[in-house]
Amino acid sequence: MKSVFAQSLTLPGGEEAISGPEGFEFAGEGLGQLVSQPVIKYVFAAAGIGLLLMLIRAGFSFLTSAGDTKKLEQGKQQLTFALVGFLVIFGAYWIVQILGKIFGIGGIEQSFQ
Repeated sequence: MKSVFAQSLTLPGGEEAISGPEGFEFAGEGLGQLVSQPVIKYVFAAAGIGLLLMLIRAGFSFLTSAGDTKKLEQGKQQLTFALVGFLVIFGAYWIVQILGKIFGIGGIEQSFQ
């Protein structure tokens, strides 16, 4: 049995300590393998491809604006959205890494290799 609790309870006059419920285990490894391997890897890959496409589209808008202020502003807006999207992806990656360490979900580190 794995110890889940930080301490056990010993009642006065008793020799045995009362521990946690029998057979209680966290779903750490099974859940970590389920979430980290197939799902997280493909979600971040799709987000990265989407970011690349948005950057290409913004660059194309800049190049084809030919002095048209409306099209130039549209390109700036697309570039801003792409950069904000990059920051969201970058932040989400690190949040997933930190939560994996905190909750002991195994396999998250290997899903990005």
